[in-house]
Amino acid sequence: MDRQGQIINPAEDPQLPKEEVLNFYQTMTLLNTMDRILYESQRQGRISFYMTNYGEEGTHIGSAAALKPTDLVFGQYREAGVLLYRGFPLDRFMAQCYANADDLGKGRQMPVHYGSKEHNFVTISSPLATQIPQAAGAAYALKRENADHAVICYFGEGAASEGDAHAGFNFAATLECPIIFFCRNNGYAISTPTNEQYRGDGIAARGPGYGMMSIRVDGNDVFAVYNATKEARRRATAENQPFLIEAMTYRIGHHSTSDDSSAYRSVDEVNYWDKQDHPISRLRQHMVSRGWWDEEQERAWRKQSRRRVMEAFEQAERRLKPSLDLMFTDVYNELPPHLHRQRQDMWRHVKQHTEHYPLEQYDN
Repeated sequence: MDRQGQIINPAEDPQLPKEEVLNFYQTMTLLNTMDRILYESQRQGRISFYMTNYGEEGTHIGSAAALKPTDLVFGQYREAGVLLYRGFPLDRFMAQCYANADDLGKGRQMPVHYGSKEHNFVTISSPLATQIPQAAGAAYALKRENADHAVICYFGEGAASEGDAHAGFNFAATLECPIIFFCRNNGYAISTPTNEQYRGDGIAARGPGYGMMSIRVDGNDVFAVYNATKEARRRATAENQPFLIEAMTYRIGHHSTSDDSSAYRSVDEVNYWDKQDHPISRLRQHMVSRGWWDEEQERAWRKQSRRRVMEAFEQAERRLKPSLDLMFTDVYNELPPHLHRQRQDMWRHVKQHTEHYPLEQYDN
C-alpha cells in the first residue's frame, strides 16, 4: 500500500478476505487502546513500568498473520501485538503488568515481559538479543524433529549490534535452521539514532554475509509485512533456509516509561510519522476505500475496544498479589533444605512485623 492505503501493484495484493483484514485492523487498534491505558496507569503510579507499541503495530500483525499458531515465537519486548493476534486475553496482559495472582509468570517478571506456553510465545527476557541464539537452537531442534514448524525471532536494530545476534545468525545459517529473523528497524536504539548505531546498508544487508536470504520491507504496510513473512516461512520450512527480514518502521512512543524521547528528537519528527505514515491509518484508508469500514463503525469499535480494555484493567487492579511462597518454587523439583529454611525465616520475620507487611493484599 501507499500512504493513502491504495494497492500499488495489484500482483502483490495478498487478496485477504474482508473478515481477516478487519481482524488485522481491530487487533492493531485494540493494542493501541491497551497501550494508552497501561501507559497512563504507569504514569499514575499504578504499575511500575511499561513499553508502548505505537507506530509498530503493522510489523506485529502482518508477521503474526503469516505464521501458523504452532510456530514458536521469541520476542524482544515490543511484540505484544503478536501475542494479542494469537488470542492471548486482555486480562492476561493486565495480570502480567500488575503482577497479580492471575499472572502466568507468578509476579516474577517486569511488566510487558509476557509469555504463554499455550500460544507458543516464549517468555520475554530483559537483556538485549539473548533470544536470538536461543531461537536458533529451538529452530535446529524443530529441524531434527522433522516438524512442519518454524521459529520467528523478533529484535530491534539496536539489538542487532549485540554479539548474540551474530552468533545466532551464524548458527542458523550453518545449521540450516527453519527460522525467520525479524528485525524491527524503528529508527532508534533507545536514544541512539540509526546513523550512530551502525554503518553499512542497514540490517538486511548483513544476511548475505552469513549466507542467509534477506529482504527489507515497509514495516508500516501490514500487507507488505504479511507477504514477506509468508514467503520467509515457506522457505524456512520447505528448504530449511533461515531468512532475515528488516521491517522499516518508526517508534512513535518513548522507548519506555523510563525514557523521555523529547530529549533527542523533535516533536515535528514524531508528528510526521504519527499523522502521515502510520500503519493503522494506512489500513483504515484501505478499508474505507473498499467500503469495508466507515465513521460509524469506527466510533462503535473505539467505544467497544476501550470498554473491553477498561474491564480487564479494573479486574486486574482488584486481584490479589501472588502468594509469597512462590518466591521459593519452580526452580527445583523438590525444595532443597536451604530454601526450606529461608522460607521459614521469611514467614517468621513477616509474622513478627505484620504491621509492615500488608498480607491481606496477597493470595496466601
